[in-house]
Amino acid sequence: MRKFLVVILAVFSVLILAEVKNPDTIIDATIGEPDTLDPHYAYDTASGEVIYNVYENLIAYKGESLTEFEPRLAEKWEILDDGKTYKFYIRKGVKFHEGGDLTPEDVEYSFERGLIFDPVAGPMWMLWEALFGVDSLETFVEEKIGKPYNELFDENGEPLPEYRDALIKIYTDYIDPAIEVEGDAVVFHLVRPFAPFMYILAQSASWSAILDKEWCIEIGCWDGKADTWWKYHNIRKEDSPLYARMNGTGPFKFVEWDRTQQKVILERNDNYWREPAKIKRVIIWGIDEWSTRKAMLLQGDADICVVPTQYLEQVEGKPGITVIKGLPELAVTSLHFAWNVPEDSKYIGSGKLDGNGIPPDFFTDENVRKAFIYAFDYETFINEVLKGLGRRIPTDLPEGLLGFNEELLNDPDAPHFDLVKATEYFQKAWNGEVWKKGFKLTILYNTGNDVRRTAAEMLKSFIEMINPKFKIEVRGVQWPTYLDATKRGEVPVFIIGWLADYPDPHNFIFTYYHSAGVYSGRQGENFRKFVSSPHPELGGKSLDELIEEAIAKTDPAERQALYEQIQRFAMKHALGMPLYQPLGVRVQRSWVKGWYHNPMRPGDDYYALWKAEE
Repeated sequence: MRKFLVVILAVFSVLILAEVKNPDTIIDATIGEPDTLDPHYAYDTASGEVIYNVYENLIAYKGESLTEFEPRLAEKWEILDDGKTYKFYIRKGVKFHEGGDLTPEDVEYSFERGLIFDPVAGPMWMLWEALFGVDSLETFVEEKIGKPYNELFDENGEPLPEYRDALIKIYTDYIDPAIEVEGDAVVFHLVRPFAPFMYILAQSASWSAILDKEWCIEIGCWDGKADTWWKYHNIRKEDSPLYARMNGTGPFKFVEWDRTQQKVILERNDNYWREPAKIKRVIIWGIDEWSTRKAMLLQGDADICVVPTQYLEQVEGKPGITVIKGLPELAVTSLHFAWNVPEDSKYIGSGKLDGNGIPPDFFTDENVRKAFIYAFDYETFINEVLKGLGRRIPTDLPEGLLGFNEELLNDPDAPHFDLVKATEYFQKAWNGEVWKKGFKLTILYNTGNDVRRTAAEMLKSFIEMINPKFKIEVRGVQWPTYLDATKRGEVPVFIIGWLADYPDPHNFIFTYYHSAGVYSGRQGENFRKFVSSPHPELGGKSLDELIEEAIAKTDPAERQALYEQIQRFAMKHALGMPLYQPLGVRVQRSWVKGWYHNPMRPGDDYYALWKAEE
């Protein structure tokens, strides 16, 4: 009888464990919170995940494919004029969450507003490059008017009288004609063929999300006029009317962003033009403390959970938990140096080479950069911290893209662990003054990102081992604080990741190594001067010129050779410190169904998910 009762109790306990908690809600326990909800400012995965599920683009990646597209707000499209013209036929009968009807004018407005806003270090450079062949609005204005952008305005931000008409023409003669409404279609005119254009438009890209024109104007976004556009250019993040408000056409509607709890709440759009989502509610919850996330996952209070690789064994094999490892990622995580930071930076100590700080241009010395690069144990980090879920890469170009060559790891200048070399370079740095006086600086990481914290602490440990006069503080801050500090170039050493915007090597090479790349501003003016100046070893060309030449080539073999040349130069001059290319990990409750992997996505596609008993 006792044996029978034990069996009954065991079966009953299994049934209890299998019972789905919160069957209509997905709770995603992540780290950090969005930086902004404005699609034209957002350039991080935390923001992108929310935007992806609320807004929609003209086209989307088809399932797990990186090369096939399927319709979203465009029913069909044509590529004309040898790749210089793209025509998208806009879907009818689609409603925005606030009740407005989707029209071709909304599409035109969305892209024009993004081009005008063009925030510094934001994502709109991709559309400027594709449509106009330049890296930013300000570069374009300077080219057309002949003076730097900031010299065209008075102290109140109003155009100087002699430039007002020219500024109006920037919109009427260039921006507006580049994106036109033709009946039920929207047409994009490129200045030259640009192969990655469809990737730039595809869903997962917040910068190509479609906004409701009338609603945006009503809440204070660009009013759509030619003689006001400069008032809406590069405004402060928090000053954007879309900073914490959303109105898309997607499967979920925005309910709340609780900054105190780092929590975003979405609810199902029951009037969605496709079938409504299976899940009624989504909670994306930034919980930086691993033990809290772990407890929520194991108790079934979280359906999806970010698990740092060093903690995977704590959840693997647990009842009701599914762990999927080794997912291919088009991403890199690397450490980069600011070649000059503001003198008032909080992260350079005294600001002098006196043992209590570093000068603002500390990392302009190649010897310092090389010393840091040789002072990191890449293999141990990947094997022990990442538990093998990462690959060594020679530069900031991931395996899987044209230009990658694993043989570059055998180059003498390739990043590798060598404390003897690190010591030699520290002894040479700043004519021996670094070794003699020592230095002190701060490395930040975003709180909750234990992988980045461990990387920074490992680097600190080895560098301080070399010379007791070397001091590094490792400090955690919230993700928006971290992002803002790096964008302003205040952090002398920063660890940053890059998830492909589109699957082409240009998206990584340009981002990290070109003077107009997204991360160039964080690396400082001295870095920009170095990569934009001619070098004899590049045949008298600059690195910028080589990068621009590579994207213009159509022969894959020619592009491969150019990207390898670019990477050898980057390694020789220590332009960055690639830590690893991640292999993705997915941890969720086994009752979560419908998940699929696409490395271009900034987070979950909640529309595809539902919950059912295991």
